[in-house]
Amino acid sequence: MSRAAGIASIAALLAASVFAASRNPEPDALAQPRPAKQVGLPPPALHAAIPADEPLTPEKIALGKKLFFEPLLSADGSVSCATCHNPALAFTDGRPVSIGIHGRAGQRNSPTVLNALFNKAQFWDGRAATLEEQAALPITNPSEMGQPTLDAAVEAIAAIRHYRHEFVSAFGREMNDADLVRAIAAYERTLVSFDSPFDRFAAGDARAIDDAAKRGWELFNTKARCNKCHAPSESQRDSTYFTDFDYHNIGIGILAHDVAGAWRTAERELAAGTLESVDRAAIGSELSVLGRFLVTRKEADTAAFKTPGLRNVLVTAPYFHDGSQATLWDVIDHYNKGDGLKDAWLDEDMQPLALTESEIDDLVAFLASLTSAQYRALGERELARQRALAQTSRPQRDTARAFGPKPPRFKPPAP
Repeated sequence: MSRAAGIASIAALLAASVFAASRNPEPDALAQPRPAKQVGLPPPALHAAIPADEPLTPEKIALGKKLFFEPLLSADGSVSCATCHNPALAFTDGRPVSIGIHGRAGQRNSPTVLNALFNKAQFWDGRAATLEEQAALPITNPSEMGQPTLDAAVEAIAAIRHYRHEFVSAFGREMNDADLVRAIAAYERTLVSFDSPFDRFAAGDARAIDDAAKRGWELFNTKARCNKCHAPSESQRDSTYFTDFDYHNIGIGILAHDVAGAWRTAERELAAGTLESVDRAAIGSELSVLGRFLVTRKEADTAAFKTPGLRNVLVTAPYFHDGSQATLWDVIDHYNKGDGLKDAWLDEDMQPLALTESEIDDLVAFLASLTSAQYRALGERELARQRALAQTSRPQRDTARAFGPKPPRFKPPAP
């Protein structure tokens, strides 16, 4: 099949899924597969993100959507994928860290599943290479869905007749653990979310965003230095993904931890290096602070976390891998002061930015313009909420440091 034919078939498939959903409306329309034709979504990128050996079909997508919302995948029947990835909250949960079975709190903030098909790797530390791996790990993580094995999850849903029939319809065989996660991943690959005011501006509509957002876009690529991580390169502006798909230590959530001790514990407890052991350490222990180090065991990756894309960022608060920042103003204040003075592994691009209050407001206006059309109303409410909060609480603001010189690098402690 040619690339053009492949793109056309994906577009037709997603359009058919959306049409079928419109004939059978559900209470939450935001859970439906998204159309492939959206302003700002490059068709070649969508085609490249669909594995050739895992083609999308209406049957897989429909089955995956049901499984995404199925609490029987959890050990006590209380948690589904949608518990942490709520469509109404742009497929996040609005919490600093996610809550699993028996009220168990994890260590990480739930990233959005929207546009996750474009990720080079999944999770904040990139420990999963594919959406299939990403779908599997929470099911067996004790802090999340808590099943002893994927087979146990399959057994739980096999008791329901319609699932047995739908697996055969989707895959041509009896249900199994591999097809379980393939179905969930198929649904997740339909969750593309572009069509924002900024996309319309980038496509040529000069009136799609206001002057503040336009100023914010310029700041994003210049003085604010956001393009250091949220673009493919400093010289190449990115209006598609808003990420370098890399990992950085930005000075969040490390100073309260004994990092040298965490290194030693990680080397001892994760000696086998299995994906499951890394997953449990990342979600259920204080080793989570080590970030990408848990995957690579390289000191330079200590407390480094994936650069998230910024689409719909306004409606996915709170922010960063630990959910420690409540508003976009807090996020920008953190960067503005070049936080992390005593973080030995701080990214070299972190430095004071000397952004004024009006410039910070302009950056927020630009980030708000990345909100997709489906979340316009939520975005308006969230912007008002965050602005009101920022007027009374700015815990990260430090004007003196923001306008000061870049401090010398901190010397790492001996392991």
